[in-house]
Amino acid sequence: MAANHTQLASNTNDPNWPDKAWSLLTQLRAQSPLIQCITNFVSMDLMANTLLSAGASPAMIHSVDEIPDFTPLIAALCVNVGTITPDWLPGMKEAARVALREGKPWVLDPVAAGATGFRLRACLDLVELRPTVIRGNGSEIIAVSNASVGGSKGVDSVHRSEDAIEAAKALALATGSIVAVSGAVDIITDGRRVLGAHNGVPMLQKITATGCSVTALIAAFVSIDPSHALAAAAVALSIFGIAGELGMEIAKGPASLRVHLIDSLYGLDENTVKARVKITCIE
Repeated sequence: MAANHTQLASNTNDPNWPDKAWSLLTQLRAQSPLIQCITNFVSMDLMANTLLSAGASPAMIHSVDEIPDFTPLIAALCVNVGTITPDWLPGMKEAARVALREGKPWVLDPVAAGATGFRLRACLDLVELRPTVIRGNGSEIIAVSNASVGGSKGVDSVHRSEDAIEAAKALALATGSIVAVSGAVDIITDGRRVLGAHNGVPMLQKITATGCSVTALIAAFVSIDPSHALAAAAVALSIFGIAGELGMEIAKGPASLRVHLIDSLYGLDENTVKARVKITCIE
């Protein structure tokens, strides 16, 4: 989510991406998809406001007792394990099962997957429920792909997104999920194709829950075009990054960037999206 001009940006931008990005954002705003978010306490506010500012309708419903009635009604599900407890895990699993049964896309954010054995086992159990997209930082994706504890700094990554490309491809091929790796260049893969989203600013890393929020945004975009989840995920990451770039132009630090990020996402127009979106084919 942070702008970085590395060798991964060397391939030319597909001329169709600006049109794809604007089309998906326009449809999202018109449809206002209902996105169920089972997420951590830290991220609820920013995640909900990110979805609202993009045009979606967030619902922070996590009780296992409500899932049979509510989850069939949603457009997509976002599951984030950031503050997971044994009491929350059954609801996450049941929501994923219902989404899968109802043909609704769902997105998994395996926060700090390699930090503890309990957390890793929970993430691996959720992966077995076939998420449409798995989005994490480099260390999280490597931990899930290798089913290994360690190699992380809590919720922070000690790996660049580029370091996780092979792990992401392997995880995508093993699960059938699209795998997205956030970093200076966001990596998105189905195991064969590898895309890079090159929008964003480094200061987004200084705002808690930006990664969690972009996972929810991915769920919203994938709900618009679930048969093309690779492209939808790439567009969501790029759109969020553009909002960060615009917000950074007037922000004085992380706190003001948080406000301007939401305002910028809400105010995105056609000219801005088409001029700024930068998605490339890496492999």
